[in-house]
Amino acid sequence: MADYNYVAPQEHATKGGVLAYLLTTAAVLLLMMLFGLVMRAEQAQLISIGANAFYQLMTLHGAGMVGIAGIAGAAIMWHFLGQYVRLSTTVLYANLALFLVGVAMAIGAVFIGNFHGAWTFLFPLPGNSMGLWSNEAAATFLAGMLVLGTGFLLFQLDIARALIATYGGLGRALGWPQLFGHDDGKAPPPTVVASAMVTVVNIVALVVGASILAMMLVNLYYPEFAIDPLLAKGMIYFFGHVFINATIYMAVIAVYEILPRYTHRPWKANKIFLLSWNCSTLMVMFIFPHHLLMDFAFPKWMLVMGHVIGYLNTFPILIVTGYGALILVYRSGIVWDMASRLLAVSMLGWAAGAMPAFIDGTIRVNYIMHNTLWVPGHFHTYLLLGMVAMVFGFMYYVTKPAAQHKDALIDRLAYWAYVVGSFGFALAFLYAGKESVARRYAEHLPAWVPYDRIGTAFATLVVGAALVFVGRFIARLAHARSAHLRAPAPLGVAA
Repeated sequence: MADYNYVAPQEHATKGGVLAYLLTTAAVLLLMMLFGLVMRAEQAQLISIGANAFYQLMTLHGAGMVGIAGIAGAAIMWHFLGQYVRLSTTVLYANLALFLVGVAMAIGAVFIGNFHGAWTFLFPLPGNSMGLWSNEAAATFLAGMLVLGTGFLLFQLDIARALIATYGGLGRALGWPQLFGHDDGKAPPPTVVASAMVTVVNIVALVVGASILAMMLVNLYYPEFAIDPLLAKGMIYFFGHVFINATIYMAVIAVYEILPRYTHRPWKANKIFLLSWNCSTLMVMFIFPHHLLMDFAFPKWMLVMGHVIGYLNTFPILIVTGYGALILVYRSGIVWDMASRLLAVSMLGWAAGAMPAFIDGTIRVNYIMHNTLWVPGHFHTYLLLGMVAMVFGFMYYVTKPAAQHKDALIDRLAYWAYVVGSFGFALAFLYAGKESVARRYAEHLPAWVPYDRIGTAFATLVVGAALVFVGRFIARLAHARSAHLRAPAPLGVAA
């Protein structure tokens, strides 16, 4: 592959912004992984931090991982979408600034105010702490989440503006003329279609999330402002489920953009591709009740809808993307390096993580498994081996010195440590869930401890590999004359 230095409009401003996003991702991601390792070690009785500290870390780990997944996905989407539309770098930096402010507020609420009501902040828990934290601590955490969400909302609104300005509407950016009419071969590129889908669902989710956060903030100080707890739970789960799913839909753009440059084969947005993304645009917004199947108070039609769509949503994008990646790579003569390896394994991780979710979405199984470690096993699989693998692959891609550059031994060892460690870590969760080990417990029964210790060993492997990935990313930037990111070359040209 020949190196290709393509200078896109806005290149210098965009490079600086994306670099800031990636450095923030590296720092926060490592911190959240360390929090996770400490929690597993506590459950394994290898250390003793106490229940209070455990739930503090659990709160920050959950909120931090969701937030940093959003920042990482936004960096990937921004880097590649900038080839097709004109984006505002002011909004890019504003989102990052608001994210950092929101994170600082959440950290202060947890470590100074002792808030530990979990990242889901389910009503009415934040205002009913039984003296464990103050209203001010709860308000600071909720306000921090609101500030963070406001930044992402501005980010998505700017992308909506740019897509509408360039393509004449979000429907056109989703390929409706080609999907519902004659396929003239001029459908928007996969990056544009994915970005339009994420924009639609995230704007709705963020508005719903901001609404319930604002309502809960008012209720903290004016309890007579009553909130229906069932409505609050539905709004929170809708917001959280849509947003965390959208992060992987943003990150998969790296697969759509980078693998074609390695294989010299374009990834075409045909009718099947467009149909799958448009179906998931709707389904991702109606799937969240599959987390509420044990809540008899929810309307039965919502639970049935969550059950059915939980099955259906496993197929459209995942099958199209996974199968498309296999076809793209098959007999292409691809040169495997850290970027292409990580992006390839991310397809496996995404698919593997969807299978436990598919199983848990079955009502009979859900009654037994949902409040066990089976569920963390599911989402750690598709986050660690899916979404986060895409992010690390992107980091290796944009900092690769030249196309002919060979990976060092430490890179290859870290790759296998990460893959083995992530699978082992997730399987320890899944097997413990099969054995009915409860989730969210700081202290585990003696019979559960062996599973925890196995999980802790694999978690250590994952953290070690991630330290190598991040260290190599920073080292490549430090050794460059000036920090830069590889600009995306036109499709069909090796980058």
